[in-house]
Amino acid sequence: MIGNLQLLVLAGLAIVVFVVQVWALVDALRRPAHGFKAEGKLSKPAWLLILGAAAVLGFLGLPARGGAGNAVGFLNVIAVIAAIVYLVDVRPKLRAYGTGKGRSQGSSGW
Repeated sequence: MIGNLQLLVLAGLAIVVFVVQVWALVDALRRPAHGFKAEGKLSKPAWLLILGAAAVLGFLGLPARGGAGNAVGFLNVIAVIAAIVYLVDVRPKLRAYGTGKGRSQGSSGW
């Protein structure tokens, strides 16, 4: 019983981690490349490579059918840290540049 609960909790955490990694990747895809350079951050291709690798590790970290553990657990921790760094450090600075299509989201038009 406890073992099943542990597997359920770990599966839930793995799903949350994967969602965070994919969210960071999709957000980076939408941001204009010049914003990364203007803010003095790594280039957009570099962030896409980092976040893409993080999403792949997140996918591999999802529990397999039958609840068997996997060997990418520690790498997945590193990968989610990369996604969190993007979301809390890079993304807020890039929001001023919008998504590269039309006006930025923060613009009211007045």
